[in-house]
Amino acid sequence: MLNKERVIEIFEKSEVLLHGHFLLTSGRHSNQYMQCAQLLQYPEYAEEISKGLADNFRDDNIDIVIGPAMGGIIISYELARQLKVKNLFAERENGKMALRRGFFIPEGARVLVAEDVITTGGSVREVMDIVKEQGGEVVGVAVLVDRSNGTIDFGTKLAAALTTEVISYDPEGCPLCKEGKQPAIKPGSRKI
Repeated sequence: MLNKERVIEIFEKSEVLLHGHFLLTSGRHSNQYMQCAQLLQYPEYAEEISKGLADNFRDDNIDIVIGPAMGGIIISYELARQLKVKNLFAERENGKMALRRGFFIPEGARVLVAEDVITTGGSVREVMDIVKEQGGEVVGVAVLVDRSNGTIDFGTKLAAALTTEVISYDPEGCPLCKEGKQPAIKPGSRKI
């Protein structure tokens, strides 16, 4: 069973946690950033953490795992491999999440949504909407890091390898901006 101490050990070894002044995908600012791509460059760590996450869903009869591009692609693939099911990913098209490349979700499919990091859960909700629009059933959400400290409710089972609260600020009230030490940087893959 995957435990918090082991997850933190893996995150430290793979340099997932960054410190500075960051612009998050949500538009908020923070002095910490979880760069899960650092973790995913080590297949043995991705496999170990994904196995621990997948254990939460082994009895849920999952048919498909889907994640949003970019952050959710590798983790959704590894979860699908662990669960021995089909894997898809959604990507932005004209600013909106969509299934492309001939991907589809069959009516009644039981779907697990996977993501690397959640702060507000926006990308996960967009993917959940796609699943529902296609007639699938979202039976769970699996994430590497839940930055909301468990406050997000997707209306379904949520499993996170690490649940933590990383303080974030509205840009107007950001103390890091007020100090003027350095501008906020966007280390993630999506531009706002």
